[in-house]
Amino acid sequence: MSDAVRKLFGLVVLLAGLVVYALLAMRLAVAVLPDDLIVQTLYYIAAGVVWIVPAVPFVRWVQRGRPS
Repeated sequence: MSDAVRKLFGLVVLLAGLVVYALLAMRLAVAVLPDDLIVQTLYYIAAGVVWIVPAVPFVRWVQRGRPS
């Protein structure tokens, strides 16, 4: 896979995955969280950070060059 194709694929997958993750996080919040502003704020802060965990290895793969 060429660098350009890998980066395009990575961009599309990362954006699509982030959209799906955000929608699922919002749906979970509506279904489970109480109407407490502090609890909702803490949840959205945590949900906003957690998506980075699986994204970092994926971005590293996308940015990695071909082995020489």
